[in-house]
Amino acid sequence: MTTIHLHKTTTATPEQFLAGLTDFGPGRHELFGNSADSYLEVHHEGPHDADVTEGSSGIWERLHYDWSDPHHVVMTTTDSNLWGGASGHTYTLTQLPTGMTDVDAVVVRDGKNLRGRLLAMVLGLFGTRVLGKPFEKTIEAIETRSGGGSGKNTQTPGR
Repeated sequence: MTTIHLHKTTTATPEQFLAGLTDFGPGRHELFGNSADSYLEVHHEGPHDADVTEGSSGIWERLHYDWSDPHHVVMTTTDSNLWGGASGHTYTLTQLPTGMTDVDAVVVRDGKNLRGRLLAMVLGLFGTRVLGKPFEKTIEAIETRSGGGSGKNTQTPGR
């Protein structure tokens, strides 16, 4: 099992980030590069949770999103072609006194087959670099979408 920690400070508010994170409409790939529209299937969407299949490049997972606490979003993998066990994502959004928002993301990858275990091992070695760039692009896309793309964000890798 591999755990990757990502951190970035953004001009987007927690509400704006949550709105991007839970926008399951067409064009999701513009915010999340690893979520191609051709893979996207919303099985259920409620006021504080959703059941969504997404992925790209031959890797997919079905996730249960829970944002009943809008500052702590938990995405649990319920099915995947690679990931099982404790796999998922957790986003913690903390509003700072400066008006900026700290975004802490934890990605857990527990391979359920040989390919998944091998990819989890690679992510264990290079996960911050591999997932860090898409994470940065997501933050920038949400800032732009929210009208706050000031470029004043910072990243602390591996936090």
